[in-house]
Amino acid sequence: MAKASNGAKKHLRKDPVFAPLVDNIQLEPLDLTNDIYLRLLKAIVYQQLSGKAANTIYQRFIALFQDSYPHPNQLILFQEDQLRAAGLSRQKSQYVQNVAHYFSEQDLHRQDWSKVPDEHIIEQLTAIKGVGNWTAQIILMFSLGRKDIFPKGDLAIQQSMQQLYQFSGKGKQLEHKMEKVAQVWRPYRTVACRYLWQWKDTLV
Repeated sequence: MAKASNGAKKHLRKDPVFAPLVDNIQLEPLDLTNDIYLRLLKAIVYQQLSGKAANTIYQRFIALFQDSYPHPNQLILFQEDQLRAAGLSRQKSQYVQNVAHYFSEQDLHRQDWSKVPDEHIIEQLTAIKGVGNWTAQIILMFSLGRKDIFPKGDLAIQQSMQQLYQFSGKGKQLEHKMEKVAQVWRPYRTVACRYLWQWKDTLV
């Protein structure tokens, strides 16, 4: 489990615009894990689905395996129609098998993720077809507990920062403004983003 440290809170309060979020929002502890393989599969299943529907499909997916764990050497042997019967789309069926193939070929189950730099992890994971930059960043934040990740392409983060800091823009112009604001949050940009996500969820 990991939650916002007092050091992170103290640092983020230095930003007067951001300070009220720190004072009024309680972040839930993170469920950290070194099982990046399973988290990637779950992230793929959950993509573009509501939480309830995604969870139903994910439970059907893992139920295909005797011990409810989709071991790579087993997953790669499944036929597409078997995976689709569990509720995965054709594309997602391919993507979960891409993950299984990659982890098996690269022997990543043996990797000590705690010793791998952020950028190298992003490079490794995005080499898998179906795993984009945003997914890799979310893995870093919510599975490995990396403290200074800033997913500037996330729509909710963009909208929250635009509303909170009262700036506009699109594309590179918007990202430049976001990065300038977020420099103040270093080295706790992950924590800041968690506050922004929760703040957006509680807005009426």
